[in-house]
Amino acid sequence: MNYSENIKYDFIDSELFFEKIEKIKKHNSDKEGLKYTTLTYGCQMNANDSEKIAWILELMGYSKTDEIEEADFVIFNTCAIRENAELKVYGKVGSLKTIKEEHNPNLKIAICGCMMQIDSIRDTIENKFKHVDIIFGTNNIQKLPELFLQNLDTKKTAVDVVESSFNVVEGLENIRANDHSAYVNIMYGCNNFCTYCVVPYTRGREVSRRAEDVLDEVRKLAEEGYKEITLLGQNVNSYGKTLGNNYGFTDLLRDIDKIDGIKRIRFMTSHPRDISDELITAYGELDKLSNSLHLPVQSGSNNILKSMNRHYTREKYIESIKKLRQVSPDITLSTDIIIGFPGETEEDFLETMSLIKEVEYDFVYNFIYSVRPGTKAAHMEEQVPYEVKHDRFVRLNEVVNDIIIKKNREMIGSVVEVLVDGVSKTNDEILTSRTDEFKIVNFPGNKSLIGELVNIEITHASTFALEGKLV
Repeated sequence: MNYSENIKYDFIDSELFFEKIEKIKKHNSDKEGLKYTTLTYGCQMNANDSEKIAWILELMGYSKTDEIEEADFVIFNTCAIRENAELKVYGKVGSLKTIKEEHNPNLKIAICGCMMQIDSIRDTIENKFKHVDIIFGTNNIQKLPELFLQNLDTKKTAVDVVESSFNVVEGLENIRANDHSAYVNIMYGCNNFCTYCVVPYTRGREVSRRAEDVLDEVRKLAEEGYKEITLLGQNVNSYGKTLGNNYGFTDLLRDIDKIDGIKRIRFMTSHPRDISDELITAYGELDKLSNSLHLPVQSGSNNILKSMNRHYTREKYIESIKKLRQVSPDITLSTDIIIGFPGETEEDFLETMSLIKEVEYDFVYNFIYSVRPGTKAAHMEEQVPYEVKHDRFVRLNEVVNDIIIKKNREMIGSVVEVLVDGVSKTNDEILTSRTDEFKIVNFPGNKSLIGELVNIEITHASTFALEGKLV
């Protein structure tokens, strides 16, 4: 369906927005050293949203801290995909009540993101966590200053959640995690309605950003020295369908490939139903397009794929993989697998195992199915017992890890170009980096190399990372 007639493109740099920012700064003028922290759960879309939230908070006069106990403003950017993330949020929010009441009465607490788009969860927050000051959703980040002022005036929780929005707000900037690799949203929402997923309900229906806005953002990043960009969307393959023209995802990739300064282009996530021959061809033609693809299959069983409402078959998926490897034999492939979806039999599970063995992925992200409120799968009969799901999870991981370590060991002795991301979390004398194929490579080196492209000889391989030395 084409929603182009309903979509409105707004720019945030309006007088009203900055007028509210100035009011907040005036209110905080007698408070020195105000700090904020954001706790981000979920996907890269949430990470990108948190970078925009950070920009607003710094305009408001707050500076970043990683220590929640030091913060005067704590924002939880939530995920509704898995139950574990939801429970973590409840625990963390609850723990702040004592801090606010006994140590920092000026502490502001906000919760945003996908969880807040679900009525039952939002009601739980409002009723059980009265110390929360602000609640907003995925489609109205720009409302944060307004909600802050509303909370100041009323002393009550300020809530603003847009259930479904066709407004694309441009002009929000990001406080980027680093100065060499950046996320760029190209679209919002999803139209696929997989039976296990809440995204169409939490992030709304699919809407694409205008190509000129995306390209302007990428050009600005290139001018600022960024070498790598990752294009984000719930289903990037369907980019452009709401724009009302014939400009699609591969057209966007080709235009970004022409931008000087950008060295690598990545994207996620792709839907197998919409992967086109045009996109596959681009892997053999575009110099900057990363030689990797994340293509979530979810299950190797056609019965389960149909129950998931995925709109492709195992055979169609494997056909796409074969075409990709014809164009780019060394392409790195990763996928998502849901284990124990309602109705999954041992035969269905073995079909998933056989697909993994046939494709031989470089990365597999396995998830045990959990019931999510608001999805069709939550009401399906034949829910698989946890013990069965866990057993299958363990068995599948054994197969996956054997494949990954075999493929990684084949790289020993090769020389690869990597983009240096930063310092290892466990050893400050070791740098961590990624190949064009998205494989992690750790090596000893000087911090001055962070953000640079360097050549590394692979000397050792494990399941989750490679090790090497500068050449």
